[in-house]
Formats: sequence, structure tokens, C-alpha cells
Amino acid sequence: MPDDMKCLDPVSIRAIRVIRRHLLKWYGVHHRDLPWRRVPHNAYRQVVAELMLQQTQVVTVVPYYERFVKRFPTVSDLAAARLDEVLRFWAGLGYYARAKNLHRIARIVVTKHKGRFPDTVEGLQQLPGIGRYTAGAIASIAFDRRSPILDGNVKRVLARLFAIRRDVNEPATVRRLWGLAEAILPNRNCGDFNQALMELGATVCLSKSPQCGRCPVRNQCRALRDGLVDRLPISRKRTTVQTILMAVLLIEHRGKYLLCRRPAGGLWPNLWELPTIVCSKPSDVRKTLKKLVSELGVTPGSVAFSPKPLFQMTHRLTHRRIVLSVYRPETELQPKQVHPRFRSTWVARRSLSRWALPRIHQKILERVLSLSLSSKRGRMER
Repeated sequence: MPDDMKCLDPVSIRAIRVIRRHLLKWYGVHHRDLPWRRVPHNAYRQVVAELMLQQTQVVTVVPYYERFVKRFPTVSDLAAARLDEVLRFWAGLGYYARAKNLHRIARIVVTKHKGRFPDTVEGLQQLPGIGRYTAGAIASIAFDRRSPILDGNVKRVLARLFAIRRDVNEPATVRRLWGLAEAILPNRNCGDFNQALMELGATVCLSKSPQCGRCPVRNQCRALRDGLVDRLPISRKRTTVQTILMAVLLIEHRGKYLLCRRPAGGLWPNLWELPTIVCSKPSDVRKTLKKLVSELGVTPGSVAFSPKPLFQMTHRLTHRRIVLSVYRPETELQPKQVHPRFRSTWVARRSLSRWALPRIHQKILERVLSLSLSSKRGRMER
């Protein structure tokens, strides 16, 4: 018996051919028309798609992907671009380390691999930001390598198909699931089969309200047979959501806004933003704002603030909830007051869209500009 079959019992082995056949047939008819699926053997496009899809939903990724590959149609185009421009086309998608990794990957592929991506899981895993799952997806889809995948959707599908009654995040269970993912994988059409597993989990075998009546492998599903669909997969993993308070300064001078460069590490690395500082608690906001003004090189006593923010915005990440309070100084700051050592620049309103800002700062500026426009209209009507 092949090694990848040792995790299966005889009933499962007999069912494998049926599962493969039904799942591939179903995928051929029912798969979603996604832009990266139109060029399955273009390794560069698959790499872009897979890195964008890490921890991000498909519906969010599609417009970013289309805009990104239009600007950087080949790996050479991406390698030749400046990181600032890459971040600008990524801005709003989040998890910006992925964009930096993608840029590094492009330069490595062009300089060390003559523009050709490695075609094995082992080779792909040598590239920054590419782990076992991502490498398996790229290798199978772009090169039809027999390489298994295991993401959240596939975990759920396999846990139900084979009635895995243990925590799917335990190391031993993860190893078993990888074994099942490899055992169930056919020798050909590997990319289509892996995508079929992901597609089934994303559109039919849902975590809540699974649509078992539409499932092409329902007759082979042990969880359905045993009445366990709503109880599987078992996951005892708990995520704690951290709340982060931030104070944001809206500094404007003659139609230009002050933007600051974020550090290379941490949240939103290397992006530009309105001057921002983290607050330990709500009561410390005003004291923290004075600290931010001081960091800009401005004497804190020369700037006054309203006791209440203009408005607040909340930005949700996977494990973080960021509450931003936006303040406008009551005293107008002059460009010459900002110390040159501070990584900052003044940007005209019409040019803001050309800068790589986190999505939440884009929203803040959109709201500010909307409020400003409404105020002008009000004055005109009076």
C-alpha cells in the first residue's frame, strides 16, 4: 500500500476513485470564474493570486488582483518597480508583508532564476512568504505537480468527508489531514482537483449552514451519514481580539495634508498615513497628542486641540480592532514647523490617491473631503 494510503481504511480507499471523479466533474461545471483561473499555467499570476488570498476572502481579492496585474503584467515588471509603487497598488488589501514578499520574490526570480519560477514545492518554499500550503497550490495549479494543499476550507471538507472527530488544529490531526489531502489527490489534473476541494469548501461545504443537497460527494461523506455535519470540524482554537486606540492628526495647510511614513516593521509597514500615535487608554488621548506634536518637532504648548475628535472610525483586522479618533488642531501648523528629520511630506488633495495609504486612512480622508464639500455647499446655499 502506498504511504499516502496508510491513513485510510479499505472503505475509504474504495471511495477515493468515486470522490475524485465526482469532484472533478462538479468543478468543471460549477467553478467560479475567477481571473487567475483563466491563466492556470501562468506561475506569476498564480503566485500573485495565492499571496493575495492569504487570510483574505476571494470577493475582496478580485479587484485588487485585476488592478495589480494590469500595472505589473509580468514578473519582470514587478521586479523593476519601486516598493512604494507596489505598496500603492496593494494599499487597502492589508497584511502588507505579503506585498513586500511578493516584490522580493519577483526580484529573486528575475535575478537568480532567469525569470522562471521554481516548479516544485521544495523550490517554491525557498521563496519568501511561501509556505507548504501556498507552494502546493502554486505547484499543482501552475505545473500540475501532485502536491497536496490544506487550508481552512480543505480542512473542513476532509474532516467531514472522513468524519475526523478530533481538533483539526492539533498537530497530530493536522498531520493526518495532510496525509488525507495527499491520498485523495489524483495523479493528473492535480490543480483542478485541489481547486475543486477549495471551491467545495468555499461554496457548498460551508462552516455554517452547509448545503449538503448540492454536494457532489454527499454519498461518500461520513459526517452526513453519521449526522455529524453540524458538529464537524472540531476546533477548540480561540482567538482573542485586541482593541488598539489611535489618535490621528489632520494637519492641513493651503490644500495640502501632512503625511508621515510608517516604519518598516509592524502594522502597515512602509505605508504613508496621517500623523498617528497609539494611546494606552481613552483618557490619555490629549497627552498622547501632545507627544505626537512634539515628535513632529512642534512645541506642544503652541498647538491647541478640541476636547472632542472630529469623528471616530473603527478598523477590524483578524485579531485586532483599531479605533481611530481624528483630531484637527485649532492652531494651523506651518510646513516649516515640522522638523525635517521626521519622515513626512505635504500632499495636495488631488494627489492623495497616488500615495500608498492604509485603507482606513483613505476612508478618513474621504470623509474629511466629503465633510469639507458639504460645508462649502452649505455656505453657498446660505
